Amino acid sequence: MKHLLIKNIFIISFFYTLGILSQVVMAQDLGTRIAFVNLERILSESKMAKDAQTKMQQEFGPREKEVRDGVARIKSDAAQLDKDAAILPEPDRIRKQRELADQDRELQRKQRELIEDSQRRGAEERAKIFERANQVLKIIVEQKKLDLVVQDAAFVSPRIDITSDVINALNAR
Repeated sequence: MKHLLIKNIFIISFFYTLGILSQVVMAQDLGTRIAFVNLERILSESKMAKDAQTKMQQEFGPREKEVRDGVARIKSDAAQLDKDAAILPEPDRIRKQRELADQDRELQRKQRELIEDSQRRGAEERAKIFERANQVLKIIVEQKKLDLVVQDAAFVSPRIDITSDVINALNAR
Protein backbone atom coordinates (compact mmCIF):
# COMPACT_ATOMS: atom_id res chain seq x y z
CA MET A 1 0.00 0.00 0.00
CA LYS A 2 2.76 2.44 0.98
CA HIS A 3 4.75 1.48 -2.14
CA LEU A 4 1.71 2.18 -4.32
CA LEU A 5 1.19 5.57 -2.69
CA ILE A 6 4.83 6.54 -3.27
CA LYS A 7 4.58 5.38 -6.89
CA ASN A 8 1.43 7.47 -7.43
CA ILE A 9 3.04 10.54 -5.87
CA PHE A 10 6.07 10.08 -8.11
CA ILE A 11 3.88 9.78 -11.22
CA ILE A 12 1.87 12.88 -10.29
CA SER A 13 5.07 14.83 -9.58
CA PHE A 14 6.55 13.71 -12.88
CA PHE A 15 3.55 14.91 -14.89
CA TYR A 16 3.35 18.15 -12.92
CA THR A 17 7.03 18.86 -13.66
CA LEU A 18 6.53 17.89 -17.29
CA GLY A 19 3.62 20.33 -17.51
CA ILE A 20 5.66 23.17 -16.06
CA LEU A 21 8.59 22.45 -18.36
CA SER A 22 6.33 22.36 -21.40
CA GLN A 23 4.92 25.77 -20.43
CA VAL A 24 8.44 27.19 -20.13
CA VAL A 25 9.37 25.71 -23.52
CA MET A 26 6.20 27.14 -25.06
CA ALA A 27 7.01 30.53 -23.52
CA GLN A 28 10.50 30.37 -25.04
CA ASP A 29 9.02 29.43 -28.44
CA LEU A 30 6.70 32.44 -28.29
CA GLY A 31 9.71 34.72 -27.91
CA THR A 32 9.34 35.23 -24.18
CA ARG A 33 12.57 36.63 -22.78
CA ILE A 34 13.49 35.29 -19.35
CA ALA A 35 16.27 36.48 -17.06
CA PHE A 36 17.59 35.59 -13.62
CA VAL A 37 18.85 37.81 -10.83
CA ASN A 38 20.62 36.59 -7.67
CA LEU A 39 19.69 38.86 -4.76
CA GLU A 40 22.25 37.26 -2.44
CA ARG A 41 25.04 38.28 -4.82
CA ILE A 42 23.66 41.81 -4.94
CA LEU A 43 23.64 41.89 -1.12
CA SER A 44 27.23 40.70 -0.92
CA GLU A 45 28.96 42.20 -3.99
CA SER A 46 27.40 45.60 -4.63
CA LYS A 47 29.17 48.74 -3.45
CA MET A 48 25.98 49.84 -1.74
CA ALA A 49 25.92 46.61 0.30
CA LYS A 50 29.61 46.87 1.19
CA ASP A 51 29.14 50.49 2.27
CA ALA A 52 26.17 49.46 4.42
CA GLN A 53 28.26 46.72 6.03
CA THR A 54 31.06 49.18 6.83
CA LYS A 55 28.56 51.67 8.21
CA MET A 56 27.02 49.01 10.46
CA GLN A 57 30.43 47.89 11.70
CA GLN A 58 31.25 51.47 12.63
CA GLU A 59 27.87 51.92 14.30
CA PHE A 60 27.84 48.69 16.28
CA GLY A 61 31.57 48.01 16.68
CA PRO A 62 31.97 49.91 19.98
CA ARG A 63 28.96 48.17 21.52
CA GLU A 64 30.21 44.76 20.35
CA LYS A 65 33.59 45.51 21.93
CA GLU A 66 31.88 46.56 25.16
CA VAL A 67 29.98 43.25 25.27
CA ARG A 68 33.14 41.22 24.49
CA ASP A 69 35.05 43.08 27.20
CA GLY A 70 32.18 42.49 29.63
CA VAL A 71 32.22 38.76 28.92
CA ALA A 72 35.98 38.63 29.51
CA ARG A 73 35.66 40.65 32.72
CA ILE A 74 32.89 38.38 34.07
CA LYS A 75 34.89 35.26 33.23
CA SER A 76 37.93 36.71 34.95
CA ASP A 77 35.91 37.74 38.02
CA ALA A 78 34.25 34.31 38.17
CA ALA A 79 37.64 32.57 37.99
CA GLN A 80 38.97 34.83 40.75
CA LEU A 81 35.90 34.13 42.89
CA ASP A 82 36.36 30.38 42.41
CA LYS A 83 39.97 30.71 43.56
CA ASP A 84 39.12 32.88 46.55
CA ALA A 85 35.91 31.07 47.54
CA ALA A 86 37.67 28.86 50.09
CA ILE A 87 39.26 31.76 51.96
CA LEU A 88 36.46 34.36 51.69
CA PRO A 89 34.02 34.73 54.56
CA GLU A 90 30.53 33.44 53.69
CA PRO A 91 28.82 36.89 53.51
CA ASP A 92 31.55 38.26 51.20
CA ARG A 93 31.39 35.21 48.93
CA ILE A 94 27.59 35.46 48.66
CA ARG A 95 27.79 39.21 47.99
CA LYS A 96 30.38 38.70 45.23
CA GLN A 97 28.30 35.89 43.68
CA ARG A 98 25.26 38.19 43.60
CA GLU A 99 27.30 41.02 42.09
CA LEU A 100 28.61 38.63 39.46
CA ALA A 101 25.08 37.39 38.70
CA ASP A 102 23.84 41.00 38.42
CA GLN A 103 26.70 41.87 36.07
CA ASP A 104 25.91 38.79 33.98
CA ARG A 105 22.21 39.73 33.70
CA GLU A 106 23.11 43.28 32.72
CA LEU A 107 25.55 42.02 30.11
CA GLN A 108 22.96 39.63 28.68
CA ARG A 109 20.47 42.52 28.45
CA LYS A 110 23.03 44.63 26.58
CA GLN A 111 23.80 41.70 24.30
CA ARG A 112 20.09 41.20 23.47
CA GLU A 113 19.66 44.91 22.77
CA LEU A 114 22.73 44.88 20.53
CA ILE A 115 21.45 41.89 18.57
CA GLU A 116 17.97 43.42 18.18
CA ASP A 117 19.34 46.81 17.12
CA SER A 118 21.80 45.22 14.72
CA GLN A 119 19.13 43.03 13.13
CA ARG A 120 16.75 45.97 12.80
CA ARG A 121 19.40 48.17 11.16
CA GLY A 122 20.49 45.31 8.92
CA ALA A 123 16.90 44.87 7.74
CA GLU A 124 16.63 48.61 7.09
CA GLU A 125 19.84 48.60 5.04
CA ARG A 126 18.76 45.50 3.07
CA ALA A 127 15.41 47.16 2.34
CA LYS A 128 17.22 50.22 0.93
CA ILE A 129 19.41 48.00 -1.23
CA PHE A 130 16.43 45.97 -2.46
CA GLU A 131 14.49 49.13 -3.26
CA ARG A 132 17.38 50.57 -5.25
CA ALA A 133 18.08 47.21 -6.94
CA ASN A 134 14.43 46.97 -7.99
CA GLN A 135 14.61 50.44 -9.56
CA VAL A 136 17.75 49.45 -11.46
CA LEU A 137 16.22 46.10 -12.40
CA LYS A 138 13.16 47.82 -13.90
CA ILE A 139 15.43 49.93 -16.08
CA ILE A 140 17.38 46.86 -17.22
CA VAL A 141 14.14 44.96 -17.91
CA GLU A 142 12.94 47.81 -20.13
CA GLN A 143 16.28 48.12 -21.92
CA LYS A 144 16.58 44.40 -22.62
CA LYS A 145 12.84 43.99 -23.26
CA LEU A 146 12.55 41.13 -20.77
CA ASP A 147 9.22 39.46 -20.07
CA LEU A 148 10.11 37.59 -16.88
CA VAL A 149 12.80 37.89 -14.21
CA VAL A 150 13.13 35.10 -11.65
CA GLN A 151 15.02 35.20 -8.37
CA ASP A 152 15.23 31.52 -7.44
CA ALA A 153 15.95 28.59 -9.71
CA ALA A 154 17.46 25.14 -9.46
CA PHE A 155 19.69 25.80 -12.46
CA VAL A 156 20.48 29.01 -14.30
CA SER A 157 22.32 29.39 -17.55
CA PRO A 158 24.91 32.18 -17.38
CA ARG A 159 23.35 33.43 -20.62
CA ILE A 160 20.23 34.65 -18.77
CA ASP A 161 21.87 35.73 -15.49
CA ILE A 162 21.67 39.54 -15.29
CA THR A 163 22.95 39.83 -11.72
CA SER A 164 26.26 41.36 -12.84
CA ASP A 165 24.37 43.96 -14.89
CA VAL A 166 22.32 44.93 -11.84
CA ILE A 167 25.42 45.13 -9.62
CA ASN A 168 27.29 47.23 -12.20
CA ALA A 169 24.32 49.60 -12.56
CA LEU A 170 24.02 49.89 -8.76
CA ASN A 171 27.73 50.62 -8.45
CA ALA A 172 27.57 53.24 -11.21
CA ARG A 173 25.04 55.30 -9.25
